[in-house]
Amino acid sequence: MNWYTGDTTFDTVLTIGLAFAAFTIIAGAFAQSPYGRFASDQYGINLNPKLGWWLMEIPATAVFLWFFLNSNSEAWTVTTLLLAGIWMLHYGNRGWFFPLSIRVAKGTKSSFSVLVMSLGMFVTAIHAYLNATWFTQLGTHLTSDWLSDPRFILGIAVYALGFFIIVTSESVVRNLRDPNPKPGDSQYKIPYGYAYRFVSSPQYLGELTAWLGFSIFTWGLPGVMIFLISAGNLVPRAFATHKWYQEKFPDYPKNRKALIPFII
Repeated sequence: MNWYTGDTTFDTVLTIGLAFAAFTIIAGAFAQSPYGRFASDQYGINLNPKLGWWLMEIPATAVFLWFFLNSNSEAWTVTTLLLAGIWMLHYGNRGWFFPLSIRVAKGTKSSFSVLVMSLGMFVTAIHAYLNATWFTQLGTHLTSDWLSDPRFILGIAVYALGFFIIVTSESVVRNLRDPNPKPGDSQYKIPYGYAYRFVSSPQYLGELTAWLGFSIFTWGLPGVMIFLISAGNLVPRAFATHKWYQEKFPDYPKNRKALIPFII
């Protein structure tokens, strides 16, 4: 992986993204992002989770499609179209299905910080630009031969495992709540099933696994950037979530780890 591609705009945006990754890793050691169970009013206005999640993730599809569709169509090979399809599958789930399927009881206090939404939009926008450009212009190794490369095969396998963990974990949490939640309904219960048998935050484990696989099968620094940003946010959040469950539920399963099954 080369640090500089020679494309001034791409290299500048990538440098900004990697600097933000460093900031996220440092900041994550001191405080959790203010959304969900860790929401706080001290960071400004909070939004309904459905709206906050959707707004945060929408640049991932909108910006990606803009740069991909406005690239040279000669770059649309089987490989680049496959990568674009994987991208749209991931963010079709993450940016559309997931936020719109969140079950929120009427009268529930808004819990998605505008600060988180704004920073998230910044990350997903540069993430989308970098990868659309990498797929169609600068990832010169992404030819038809790449599909048989061991790095592509390994990366796809790791990504598929991560995506499976994400989807099944989100399904478990979604089905903990009544399809038509009522005011006063408890927002949090102990989840069971799938990867929840092993860790308290399998959705975070899935995200990190998926982005690790993505960075391998695309073999570029844009993938490394989003993996580092995700790790900086989700690793400390996973440990905080594990502690929160243990304190809130006296009968919380003792054998569950925070993030990595059987280890931590």
